[in-house]
Amino acid sequence: METGSPHETGTAATSGPAVPDGGEPVWIALPPGLLRMRRLLLVVWLGLLTLAAGLVPGLLAGPGWAAFALLPLALLLWGWVLLERNWRSWRYAERADDLLISRGVLWRRETVVPYGRMQLVEVTSGPAERHFGLASVQLHTAAAATDATIPGLDPAEAERLRDRLTELGEARSAGL
Repeated sequence: METGSPHETGTAATSGPAVPDGGEPVWIALPPGLLRMRRLLLVVWLGLLTLAAGLVPGLLAGPGWAAFALLPLALLLWGWVLLERNWRSWRYAERADDLLISRGVLWRRETVVPYGRMQLVEVTSGPAERHFGLASVQLHTAAAATDATIPGLDPAEAERLRDRLTELGEARSAGL
């Protein structure tokens, strides 16, 4: 299934539900705020590790041991690239009967959550997410293995998605 770049439809999130009349689903990418938040956390934690790995051995054992500070810096560069690849892999699509969530770089996972199977839709936002103006939508279904999460959404989009999924879930489960 060739859908192009997940960021081609990134602005569709604010225009309303992305339910196509037929054919391929309209994929919605995650906003760039999630990538910025994750990169900042990477820099903070690996920055502290760099200080600990370079400063402490350098002071205690001599300047030659300060070279261990290069290892966390290499991890920082590697993590910087991997975080972007992971962020680009996340996307979701609303269809007439279900919600699709796709993610993963090496191992692609596509979760299909039928609206009629949803039991609970939560919007959560931790301290770091709130600072960056982000929220996550978590879907709980009848089977615990199919619970799904969409991280890093704008709070308005998360609330719109929660309300829409709840409405569709109630409508689809009424016939059960």
